[in-house]
Amino acid sequence: MFFVLSKLLLVFIFPFTWIATFLITSLIIRKPHLKRRFFIAAMILLLIFTCPFLLNQFAKLWDIKPVPLKNQTYSCVIVLGGFSGVDADGKGAFNSQADRFIQSLKLLTTGKAKHILVSGGNGNLLAGSFRESDWAKTQLNQLKVPDSLIIVENKSRNTLENAAFSKTILAQKHLPPPYLLVTSAFHMRRSLAIFKKQKMEVVPYPCNYIAGNGEFAITDLIPDAGPLYVWNIYIKEMVGHAVNYFK
Repeated sequence: MFFVLSKLLLVFIFPFTWIATFLITSLIIRKPHLKRRFFIAAMILLLIFTCPFLLNQFAKLWDIKPVPLKNQTYSCVIVLGGFSGVDADGKGAFNSQADRFIQSLKLLTTGKAKHILVSGGNGNLLAGSFRESDWAKTQLNQLKVPDSLIIVENKSRNTLENAAFSKTILAQKHLPPPYLLVTSAFHMRRSLAIFKKQKMEVVPYPCNYIAGNGEFAITDLIPDAGPLYVWNIYIKEMVGHAVNYFK
């Protein structure tokens, strides 16, 4: 039930939903002073959530910075799903978060980790037969990574299950901690908190930075539609982090 509700209620926390709600309300309400207030509120929210500068400043505070790796070989690198999905032909395809796959493969092939655990089933509300970690394994095989180094966890639907199921598998494989944890920078803060609750010792290896990395430019003050979408990602992470904390 929690999983279903988390998917259905997402739309109500996104900035566009509130902006559209205030705009529509300003059009249908009859009292002039309330009409004006709702319209102004919508414009203020629109300016805030389309401003690249504000998004970048928040990202710098929220994103987890890379942790220098010790001069040791870790028993396993855990890469969280979300870097691929089903394409138009019903097959797998990488998406904008493919850096998770790239960085975890890099850690494996450069000898920083002895094994790679791909954690991810199908996080869609109406899940089909596609299982992300199964598909990722085929990609690793094509890159000549032997099966003996690949561990597949294909049942998890969210980060809570990523951590719980990965812990069980790693214990069964007798692979000792600490483990390298690879996920997108915006997702790392919530992931670390969840893995900590599972009493798993992990070293964060964030990647796929989507905001906050570049130097300031005057164009960062010009409203842009791009940040509106990226704010959806960060707000989802903030709400998920808060829910996990109180849960």
